[in-house]
Amino acid sequence: MATASTHRPTGAFIGASWAALFVGAITYLVGLWNAQMPLNEKGYYFTVLMYGLFSAVSLQKSVRDRLEGIPVTGMYFGLCWVSLGLSVLLLAVGLWNASLAPSEKGFYGMAFLLSLFAAVAVQKNVRDVALLGEADARDASVEA
Repeated sequence: MATASTHRPTGAFIGASWAALFVGAITYLVGLWNAQMPLNEKGYYFTVLMYGLFSAVSLQKSVRDRLEGIPVTGMYFGLCWVSLGLSVLLLAVGLWNASLAPSEKGFYGMAFLLSLFAAVAVQKNVRDVALLGEADARDASVEA
């Protein structure tokens, strides 16, 4: 259901969101690939990225569902917030205890946060376009 406050995102914003997601995630993953750390440590950082992306998208969807009047249980909504917080905390603790140069720690932190932000923006754009597409289809069928 498109609301009066739902506007079609511009192509530039959609493109920038996807580009930020790819740049953040691919940069993070290339950094991991080239890092001189044990495979289990690389796996930890990879899992934290995947967990963070999933929790950010899930939280954005839950917030949006609530705004649109779609029921979301308090337990799931809270779990989304906890998951996002845990993913950030797990990355922070991992980097704090890592034997990496400060510039490498900053690199992973910024690529991670860019990826989370971009995932939320991409999810918002995908949802906006889908809702407006449904509204356009309904309007076209009413006019026909």
